[in-house]
Amino acid sequence: MGFTEAIRTCLREKYFTFKGRASRSEYWYYTLFMFLVWMVLAAAFFGLGGFDAVETLEFTTMNYIVGGIALIVFIGLYIPSIAVMVRRFHDRNLSGWWVLAVFILSNIPYVGFLVSIASLVITVLKGTDGDNRFGPDPLRVQNGAEVFA
Repeated sequence: MGFTEAIRTCLREKYFTFKGRASRSEYWYYTLFMFLVWMVLAAAFFGLGGFDAVETLEFTTMNYIVGGIALIVFIGLYIPSIAVMVRRFHDRNLSGWWVLAVFILSNIPYVGFLVSIASLVITVLKGTDGDNRFGPDPLRVQNGAEVFA
């Protein structure tokens, strides 16, 4: 799965889908997309707004506009971020409820660091081969599909 296909899958086809499995490429390309979006918004916030954090700590009108856009983007991208992480955990044959545990435990000092490392390891590891209790392998060609079609 390529970059644009992963974005299309997460934002259009599986926006609110917590069932099924997500391949590593789908998860990490979507994560890269989120990182790039936040970097663009941060650059706009600090660059266009003229925010001088060292001296004045005053926000300009552009800071409020870009901040409002960032809030709307955050609300719009939050659900698919959780959904793709749940599907990624499903690919490792783990329940999606572990994602909730990750979010809760990551707010505990010291424990959060260890939970973040465990979450990173889970998302980096290869998914289970073949079908598991959450669905078919996202990397396997479907049975009966035309290979040379």
